[in-house]
Amino acid sequence: MTRNGQRLVLLIDDEPAQRRLIAALAARGGWRAIFATDGEMAIATLGTQDGMQLDAIVLDHWAPDADATALIAALRQRRPALPILMLTANGSVAHAVAAMRAGATDFLVKPLAPDRFLAALDAAVAGTAAGELRPLTEKIPALLAFDEIVGSSPDFRSALAIAAKAARARVAVLLEGEIGVGKEVIAEAIHAASPRAKKPMTTVNCGAIPANLVESELFGHEKGAFTGAFERKIGRFQDADGGTLFLDEVGEMPLDAQVKLLRVLQTGEVQPIGARHARQVDVRVIAATNKALLDEVEAGRFREDLYYRLNVVQVAIPPLRERTGDIPALARHLLARIAQQPGLRPLGITDDALALLVQYDWPGNVRQLQNALFRAAVLCEGAALTKADFPQIAALGNRQRGPAAAAAGGGGVTLFRADGNLRALDEIEADVIRLAIGHYRGRMTEVARRLGIGRSTLYRKLGELGIDNAA
Repeated sequence: MTRNGQRLVLLIDDEPAQRRLIAALAARGGWRAIFATDGEMAIATLGTQDGMQLDAIVLDHWAPDADATALIAALRQRRPALPILMLTANGSVAHAVAAMRAGATDFLVKPLAPDRFLAALDAAVAGTAAGELRPLTEKIPALLAFDEIVGSSPDFRSALAIAAKAARARVAVLLEGEIGVGKEVIAEAIHAASPRAKKPMTTVNCGAIPANLVESELFGHEKGAFTGAFERKIGRFQDADGGTLFLDEVGEMPLDAQVKLLRVLQTGEVQPIGARHARQVDVRVIAATNKALLDEVEAGRFREDLYYRLNVVQVAIPPLRERTGDIPALARHLLARIAQQPGLRPLGITDDALALLVQYDWPGNVRQLQNALFRAAVLCEGAALTKADFPQIAALGNRQRGPAAAAAGGGGVTLFRADGNLRALDEIEADVIRLAIGHYRGRMTEVARRLGIGRSTLYRKLGELGIDNAA
């Protein structure tokens, strides 16, 4: 860190325009950038006064693969503790594996959203880069049907049951949950279970689009509609005609764009910027947010009428720390998917590693767990992941979890209410049945056998307790 308190990053890139862009992004987060045009200059820079105060290195992947990994290894040899982030336009898992095995701290794919890039820098310096960053693990196919989604905690299964019911209708769905809980996975499952499944689901991250471009991105524009509109652009609503539009982080949408979105939801008509006439579209909208939108409404940052238009069906997805009993099955499931990627292989995971993962509170939720497993799988030399393969998680130690999380982790069924009194027996019984349905993936014969009751008794209880068999 420099004397004036700014953090210092070395950017290795031979393109002046790209250097200016990355430096500008870094400056937003209080970083000052110095530059090297090639590996030789970068290594020489390490010995300068600025080089001795570096907090991180960003390598833009312009060199051949062998040269890039050799440079990472050389930098790592000279400065073992210095975080190295690699940027590339190539989103292959093989590139990620090579870079991380050479010593890269993280591997980021261009184009970069400013917030994501700054989060990567901050997390790398803080030593928590094992999962907050959305690296190449997001390239792993995530499309799952409802019965393939792992999780048996009652709250999570209830959320899935609501989502499964909503999938059959045309109504808008609002997914609420912290960053990384799996909102996009559930949105994909809703789309796949809907009558629109033959059409693709179109995804828009409202938080990653500059405010002045949101309307153009969603609704399109005509050639010459504004300065820089050199050609006609089809908006995402028209792209999604006949299918599903997933609006991720909808709470980040500017108020003026919210007005237009509300109009589209009310009328089914889209009017591109600069167009004289509106176009009719048939789009089912699924929105997601990591904010409490009602609080945003009260603060005047989100329109109340739009909130109720989007919130026809609400699905609240619990954070991973409130369903720690799901972590062992989830870890094995994610490892099996990671093993299908180029350059990786099937791996087991030991009990001591699982115990460590269960004890951690996962502020980045399932996404952070997947990234931690990906990183460990890349670097593991044995046949199974052990506690030693998760040094960042071990270093962070046990974070304090609340009583709700402790209750969820201890078998998946909460026995006591918040006031300390026992819950009603039928509520506990309903939770046990939901947990069993989730654990045995909806195989009702197996559920009945494990609960020690007949199938007819099980179905009678489903009706009496108001449990959907998707729960």
